[in-house]
Amino acid sequence: MTPPRTQQIPVVVLAGFLGSGKTTLLNHLLHNRAGTRIGVIVNDFGSIEIDAMTVAGQVGSTVSLGNGCLCCAVDASELDTFLETLTRPSARLDVIVIEASGLAEPQELVRMLLASENPHIRYGGLVEVVDAAEFDGVRERHPELDRHLAVADLVVLNKTDRVGEAERERLRAVVAELSRPAAVIPAVHGRIDPELLFDPALRPDGEEGIRQLTFEDLLREEAGAEGCDGHGGHDGHLHAAYESVDFTSDAPLDPRRFIAFLDSRPEGLYRIKGFADFGAGDRDNRYALHAVGRFLRFVPQPWARGEQRLTQLVLIGSGIDAEALREGLAACRTEPGSDAPDAERAMWGVLRYVQHEPDPEDAPAEV
Repeated sequence: MTPPRTQQIPVVVLAGFLGSGKTTLLNHLLHNRAGTRIGVIVNDFGSIEIDAMTVAGQVGSTVSLGNGCLCCAVDASELDTFLETLTRPSARLDVIVIEASGLAEPQELVRMLLASENPHIRYGGLVEVVDAAEFDGVRERHPELDRHLAVADLVVLNKTDRVGEAERERLRAVVAELSRPAAVIPAVHGRIDPELLFDPALRPDGEEGIRQLTFEDLLREEAGAEGCDGHGGHDGHLHAAYESVDFTSDAPLDPRRFIAFLDSRPEGLYRIKGFADFGAGDRDNRYALHAVGRFLRFVPQPWARGEQRLTQLVLIGSGIDAEALREGLAACRTEPGSDAPDAERAMWGVLRYVQHEPDPEDAPAEV
């Protein structure tokens, strides 16, 4: 019998200068997690961990790292220690969010994650939160903001309710230029759709059985008709800030053309997820695709006996041309009976981005 596949947990870095609204956004995610189990690493600057207090009690697995900035005070091996704790099966987490100190260097956090030897995590993207009302002042005081934006995978232009429409459009254009090709999402009170960052957890009905009421339950009941977070129910319209494009093909993809498509993906395209069928390139496996910002990984997975062989992809972004994306993907399909004799050699471009799934026997022990 084939052993069950080990789920790799996405790790999202949430960064931004002091006062940008990172903790507000994090609390929004915790309030609207819809059953998704979120582990949080809070990195505070200073001896009093105010941010940790703010999120305490709202999620089951919260780790707070103190003693200064995470990227300065914790090296990769130490970060792995905390990630090892959060990836234990007993934690049963679906996603991990690292809230960086307002004085952190986000590219260092990303570097540490990519260098991590923990096979049970995958990079989930760098989200940079920007205060629209204070953007020019923060940029003047902290010119390194330009560098931070340049490495972001997603930028949340927060507090857009505090500026006029013309100023909002100016700021969005400036931020988009600095963060190109990242997606830029406007937000108020840090309210973004959680599905931008992670997929909702799918669990069998009644899995959790009878349980104690959680903070999330109480919050939802209290919000009632007013809407989640008590801001008039605007969360129901969060999808308006981004687009989602579905693509399905029963014809295999040409690996060379598909890699060329991925290498030239347009600005504003933040996430790509799903499965690709490369036909004669690898008849034994489908390839799970995970792309966030500039980061791209394929994970080969054996086809199940009798499974219909399809390519199924979802592309998520802001300001993207849905029809152009579908046309580009359609152009990657092979014609019936056109399997090239060098199909396996054509897979080299895909293999550059392959990450094999962790062995279930190597999963961290229960505690």
